[in-house]
Amino acid sequence: MPSWWAARSGQNSRRGTSLGLGLVTLYLSFLVLIPLGAVVWKSQSDGWSAGWHQVTSPEAAAALKLTLAISAGVALFNLVMGTIIAWVLVRDDFPGKGVVELFIDLPFALPTIVAGVVLLSLYGPRSPAHVNIAFTRTAITVALLFVTLPFVVRTVQPVLIELDRDMEAAAASLGASPFLIARRIILPNLVPAMLTGTGLAFARAIGEFGSVSLLSGNLPFHTEVSAVNIYNQIQSDNPVGAAAQSTVLLIIAFVVLFALDRLKRWGVHRG
Repeated sequence: MPSWWAARSGQNSRRGTSLGLGLVTLYLSFLVLIPLGAVVWKSQSDGWSAGWHQVTSPEAAAALKLTLAISAGVALFNLVMGTIIAWVLVRDDFPGKGVVELFIDLPFALPTIVAGVVLLSLYGPRSPAHVNIAFTRTAITVALLFVTLPFVVRTVQPVLIELDRDMEAAAASLGASPFLIARRIILPNLVPAMLTGTGLAFARAIGEFGSVSLLSGNLPFHTEVSAVNIYNQIQSDNPVGAAAQSTVLLIIAFVVLFALDRLKRWGVHRG
């Protein structure tokens, strides 16, 4: 290949890369960065002290504590059950497996307000199962478990599929117990995916609105979560308070995503 042709191809490649990067940056700026920046700016439009006062008000603080506590519990529960479900879907064959796979992805496609209606119909005052948990913290937990169901399952499942089962068979042939195989071979490979799914479930749970707005009853200091409290601040013509609380959730989500990115990089280097 002539040197001038190679140089021209390199210039075209760099030009194409620069154009693509510019389009991506412009798109993300208008869709993500500018709106998020506007929220942060609005939260301190009356001064940082005013925004901090909004965040630390008794009702907002109680809503944030409840949100973080239930979201953490839901994420940890998903860590265990999501891993078990992924294991069953990958390692076992049973009738109706395709249907189960479909139901796992249902929370991704179903509007969360519809999920709230379904759960309220099933576990509300007119429950056909005679189980009424509406307007309680248990109802919030059930709603968050529903909307975060796929995250751990879908992050652990591909890792299990790619896991070298010959290594497990070799360990078993050498006399290793199932517990030892799980601890020394399976879990070390699954832990990064398990933690990633757990982090994504937690980040999703702290921002959930649709389902909990119906099931929780929105009782201040008892069943009101941060997303609903933010909505109530907007309805009460307090955009600064809504923006300040939104900024707190944004920071928490950013920290979680940053930690997941570092975890992913650690997993890549470890592999």
